[in-house]
Amino acid sequence: MHPTLSRRGFLDLSACSLATAGLAPLLGASGGARAQMPPTPPGMNDPDAVLLNYNENPLGPFPEALRAAADALPRSNRYLFGLQREFTGLFAEQNSLGEDHVAGYCGSGLALDAAALAFASPRAAAVVADPTFESVAQMADAHGTKVVRVPLRADGAHDVKAMAAAAMEAKAGLIYLCNPNNPTGSITPRADIDWLLANKPAGSVVLVDEAYIHYCDEPGTLDLAKAGADIVVLRTFSKIYGMAGMRLGLAVARPDLLEKLLLFGAGSLPVPAVAAGIASLKHPERLAERKRATTTIRTETVAWLKSRDYQCLPSQANCFMVDVKGDGREFARKMAAHKVFVGRSWPVLPRQVRITVGTEAEMAKFREVFAKMMAG
Repeated sequence: MHPTLSRRGFLDLSACSLATAGLAPLLGASGGARAQMPPTPPGMNDPDAVLLNYNENPLGPFPEALRAAADALPRSNRYLFGLQREFTGLFAEQNSLGEDHVAGYCGSGLALDAAALAFASPRAAAVVADPTFESVAQMADAHGTKVVRVPLRADGAHDVKAMAAAAMEAKAGLIYLCNPNNPTGSITPRADIDWLLANKPAGSVVLVDEAYIHYCDEPGTLDLAKAGADIVVLRTFSKIYGMAGMRLGLAVARPDLLEKLLLFGAGSLPVPAVAAGIASLKHPERLAERKRATTTIRTETVAWLKSRDYQCLPSQANCFMVDVKGDGREFARKMAAHKVFVGRSWPVLPRQVRITVGTEAEMAKFREVFAKMMAG
């Protein structure tokens, strides 16, 4: 870092200017292919389609967030970096963090990719769970980094002892945990994450993706970043805040780790999304309402499936996995034919299909079609 550039100044420069400066396209040869949008299956855009496939929140943004975004639209001809600093500053204040510990991102995707580039390399492997969200593994693999996949424990938690051993053997630079995990919705206890930080290879970084943290009862790990641990914590407004399409998220780490992360991609944030994010942070009481509603609907749906002898993995997220007793991909195709679009299966769990928790009406439609298909 330039000797006259302060850490705070560096973060402001990184968050606001790197994409414009041309440093964003550090994606390698496969970056173009990975950047393609997934195809839209026939019927998915129909008004009567039930979308249980992408872990989106069917309730959408908070009412206050919608108003804030609308009010900000006339000012969207400007970058409004000050508004972005207000957003990260408010999050820092609410969580007793230094402002130099927080950076804004367009959701979590760019931050996940940046972490794979910043902390892993052909000389420092990446260790991930299997199954888990694949962004880190895909980016690491695209750049010649060894990716070590460690199976989840039987209860769905990350096997932190096996991950630590794998990280030692592979001389890993990055260990990735999604908690609650995507696609399983399962929880890794905070005590296990503490153990991993204490027993990982020296100099490696633990990346904790807390996209679904507000849905669960387990404490988060922001305090570990505040304490200066070798950890990067990601948060997103795509899930419980209902802002998936608005693209807003945060990375939290001690300043030197955040600087390394920002060097591999960041940019100015969408003005309406930032305004909506600020409004959302000012209404934390709505989180408990949404958590309670999602938990109730998920619990009822899982109980209905289990009463028909279809087993589900334990979940504390807005999704769960159900064993459909057959090819998960074929199951998803058949459901789609009835305009109920569910998630996919993973190679390690080919009979398990991820189901997003929708509204009561959407889950009633899911049960109706599920019962009809299985009876047929």
